Amino acid sequence: MPVAFFAVFFAYPVAAILRRGLEADGAWHLGPLTDVLAEPGIRHVLWFTTWQALASTALTLLVALPAAYVFARLDFPGRHVLRAVVTVPFVLPTVVVGTAFLALVGRGGLLDELWGVRLDTTVWAILLAHVFFNYAVVVRTVGGLWAQLDPRQEEAARMLGASPLAAWRKVTLPALGPAVAAAALMVFLFTFTSFGIVQILGGPTFSTLEVEIYRQTSDLFDLSTAAVLTIVQFLAVGAILVVHAWTVRRRESALRLVDASRTARRPRGAGQWALLAGVLGTVAVLLVLPLAVLVQRSLTAPGFGYYRALTRADGGTFLVAPVDAIGTSLSYAAAATAIAVVIGALAAAALARRDAGRLVRAFDALLMLPLGVSAVTVGFGFLIALDKPPLDLRQSWILVPLAQALVGVPFVVRTMLPVLRAVDARLREAAAVLGASPWRVWREVDLPIVRRALLIAAGFAFAVSLGEFGATVFIARPGNPTLPVAVARLLSRPGDLNYGQAMALSTILMLVCAAALLLLERLRTDRSGEF
Repeated sequence: MPVAFFAVFFAYPVAAILRRGLEADGAWHLGPLTDVLAEPGIRHVLWFTTWQALASTALTLLVALPAAYVFARLDFPGRHVLRAVVTVPFVLPTVVVGTAFLALVGRGGLLDELWGVRLDTTVWAILLAHVFFNYAVVVRTVGGLWAQLDPRQEEAARMLGASPLAAWRKVTLPALGPAVAAAALMVFLFTFTSFGIVQILGGPTFSTLEVEIYRQTSDLFDLSTAAVLTIVQFLAVGAILVVHAWTVRRRESALRLVDASRTARRPRGAGQWALLAGVLGTVAVLLVLPLAVLVQRSLTAPGFGYYRALTRADGGTFLVAPVDAIGTSLSYAAAATAIAVVIGALAAAALARRDAGRLVRAFDALLMLPLGVSAVTVGFGFLIALDKPPLDLRQSWILVPLAQALVGVPFVVRTMLPVLRAVDARLREAAAVLGASPWRVWREVDLPIVRRALLIAAGFAFAVSLGEFGATVFIARPGNPTLPVAVARLLSRPGDLNYGQAMALSTILMLVCAAALLLLERLRTDRSGEF
């Protein structure tokens, strides 16, 4: 079933994009590819996409690496709660992130009111929003490994006469290298395929490949150019994922790790206390302040006016009341979660088998592609591929949950696979010897062990599906917008009422996603690794 699901709803739409971009007069050739890439405007988009991804990655590493050390090595009150707070931005929809920074640095935002400073017309707003969104990637990926490194190795170097800086540079940094590289590649991947943040904060001045694909499709109706750009992005993402897989293998095989719960200590000395204070200040200003301003802006109308306005349909921006998007998003996310859990659990069960062959292990890499391939690519592929019988799903409500489930499946697989691999095969064999059917073995042996992981996987899939924007904006029907699509529509319309309603809807979406994440943190038992 997982193979069929990915063949129909991922491989087939991607093949349709390839055909649309490279086929002309019944034959495949590279002419359209070279023609599109020769256009100065497209080359500028490619340059800006790469440049802003590199700048965002460097800035994120610079800001987040000190926090990775603090969460890995320092033990202080509220550490686990703060770690959950730091992770909240990563699960927020990009539309919410863009809206929050618009309220902070945009026209009429907090900085504009206090000092007359606006950043929404500059690249700095995009870079800061990317740091906000990816801060937790570095903290979790690098900090998770840092917490498991044996501190006695660095202490031994100190005893042999090395300075603190030299001991860190020669002992700790080489061990952290693969994790830093993996985090950098993940941040680069997420910023290279950035859509919602650039769409909201970039305006007409800045455009990434994702935004240009959307513009070519929805505004200019040039599907051939959009398909060529999608191919370029697909190749770039594939190369990034290959390098990322190599860095992950190095990280997993090259180190001897210890229990992370025994490596953190109370801060000692003025330097560590100053570092802790600096990280707490960064979290407050960079992560908490934009969200606080978002909530404050949604409450500026007297008597919760913007929230009450969500219950009325204006007949222009929406065919229904904006508040209806909440029920639509929840129902779509529930359906997508059910699909992702079924497909992901079956795939994880197959991958966990000790006798799995090379084809099954190769499928493991394929499962990760929807997480790295742009959501705009998925939505565009659905648009041009699933439009003919027997797969004409353009008018079916299930189309949106299917696109959302594609992004949720990797989270389900990555959450359940380590737990399933840890189940002792002898337990299953003993149950089978005693006459239990395969279904009963799964129900009474595997399920009690993986129940918690299954709940966490479902929670991640629900949060990701709820905030999915890049694919949904292509295929959501006008009468049934999801919350992210509704926010984007409101922001695209002039007027204080539309702006305030966008803030109110974004606040609702933020609170739902944050609540889901905090619940997941309570269910987690292993807090040392990444997501």
